[in-house]
Amino acid sequence: MFLFFQRFAAAFLTFFMMLYGMIGGMNSGDTVLSYEKRVASIEAYENTVDTALPMTAVYKIIDDHLKAPLPAGKTAKKVLVLGYDGARADTLSLLGQNENSAVSAVLEDGGKAYVAYCGGVNYPAFNKQATSTAPGWCSMLTGNWADVHGITDNDQPKSNDHLTLLTTAVEDGTIDESAFYVSWNGHFNGADSTYINEKGYIEEKGLNVHFVDADDDDGTYANVLADIGRPECSDFIFSIFEYCDHVGHDTGFNIQDERYTGAFLAADATGYALLQAVKARPAYETEDWLIVITADHGGYNKGHGFLTIQERMMFIVTSKDLPADVGYEPKQAD
Repeated sequence: MFLFFQRFAAAFLTFFMMLYGMIGGMNSGDTVLSYEKRVASIEAYENTVDTALPMTAVYKIIDDHLKAPLPAGKTAKKVLVLGYDGARADTLSLLGQNENSAVSAVLEDGGKAYVAYCGGVNYPAFNKQATSTAPGWCSMLTGNWADVHGITDNDQPKSNDHLTLLTTAVEDGTIDESAFYVSWNGHFNGADSTYINEKGYIEEKGLNVHFVDADDDDGTYANVLADIGRPECSDFIFSIFEYCDHVGHDTGFNIQDERYTGAFLAADATGYALLQAVKARPAYETEDWLIVITADHGGYNKGHGFLTIQERMMFIVTSKDLPADVGYEPKQAD
């Protein structure tokens, strides 16, 4: 009964947001039902909305990879995270439209794609944290929800009680070097940015952790590409691209809008170019790479932060098997 009430309440709120979007010409019938059907029809997903992974699983996937023994013939652990800010779970229905797709490349190499959720708890339960940028990425980087890491929305500096894996993995000697590449100022530029305190901690301790910002996605791409091109590149690279989020806020988060779908395809093409750079490394054959492609939240109409299913569902694509303690229920065969 309680689950029915939650679904009803979430659908009721979405209905009014849908009316608002229709009046503003933003959502073109982007209903709960059409969204659920579209996500369920994506064959790439190993699971369903009902069995979605928590976004915090990204932390476990990376931590497990870094601490696992090196496979035979491999001499170094490496991680590349491609973050597509604001990419909804249904964007994976676009696979096949782009010849140069990072997601498709990972799946073709044996990787897996999973429906995942932000907001602290799976849909339709009411959010435990905002479906916003800062809480989302912070939950991945710390492995905790906002009730632990303290970031409930944007413009809140995180305390150093819960450092990101970028910092702890270097500080405890698991890896030698990590790097965080972004263009949004809210991450670590300004007094109210999320990681401003951690950045100071890194500088004070003299850790080999680099928080690097750029003016735009082209700048982020150039920074990541330069790192990958170094013979001794960072062991853990976490990059965030704003294509989908920028377009979503400008014209609407809607898979039926060619401007939004174009933004996802552009992000995925950028990711593909970086994957090719990884494979072109002279030491690639002796390196044990983990590739993760994910998003911090979805979106609805021109925003996000609330409890609609379109905002709550995102995805995790990984080139490695899930750690045993992540757990998920496989999608049932038809």
